[in-house]
Amino acid sequence: MNNQFTFLGQTVTDLSIKYGWFLIVWAVAVSFISASDSFTSYIPAFIGLPIMVCGYLSRSYPEKSKIWMHIAILFGLIAFLGGLDFLRGLLSDEGAFANLAAGLSKLLLLVSGGIYLFVCIKSFIWARKK
Repeated sequence: MNNQFTFLGQTVTDLSIKYGWFLIVWAVAVSFISASDSFTSYIPAFIGLPIMVCGYLSRSYPEKSKIWMHIAILFGLIAFLGGLDFLRGLLSDEGAFANLAAGLSKLLLLVSGGIYLFVCIKSFIWARKK
C-alpha cells in the first residue's frame, strides 16, 4: 500500500523541487537567449524559487510538510493566474507572441501552473482520504 501520493512516479515534494528548478532555469535561459534586461523576464524564477524552497523544506521537515506544501501550492496558483495574461495577448491586435519570449513564458506559466495545481489538489484529496 502506498503511503505517499505520486504523479508520474514522483512525490509532490519531489515534483515541487523539480518544478521550482525548472521555472528558475527557464527564466534565466529565456532572459539570456532573448538578451532581455527586463525585470519581468525573471518572474518565473521568482515564482519557482519559493516552490523549490518549500519542496526542500517539506523534505527536510516532514512533520511540517503540510504547511510547506500549502505555501508551495499558493505559488503554483500565482503561476497559473500570472499565466492567464497569455489570454489577454490572444485578444490584442499584436497577438500573444508579439514578444516571443514573454508570450512563451506566460503560456508556460499558464499550462505548467495549471498542471501543478491539479497534481497538488489531487495529492491533498488523496491525503485527506487517508
